[in-house]
Amino acid sequence: MDIQPLADRIVVRPLDAQEVTKGGIVLPDTAKEKPQEGKVVAVGKGKVTEEGKLKALEVRVGDRILYGKYSGTEITTKEGQELLIMREDDVFAVMK
Repeated sequence: MDIQPLADRIVVRPLDAQEVTKGGIVLPDTAKEKPQEGKVVAVGKGKVTEEGKLKALEVRVGDRILYGKYSGTEITTKEGQELLIMREDDVFAVMK
């Protein structure tokens, strides 16, 4: 992957949407909800504060995160991989 996000942006690989409900019903592609969980694959250098200092991002490459349902911009790489580019502010939590 040749993507280097700028400033406080991150690149996320969404995890697959749930295919089977808890009750065992198989969902077709049209009924699946957009994933809200993903893995960070690249991060920017950080955000520049009003004082001109660089504030590093809290998320790291490899973190599993939760984000808003419609957060970020969807892109497709040359290899056909679907990714999201979003600001760190769009991340709700890091899962441990």
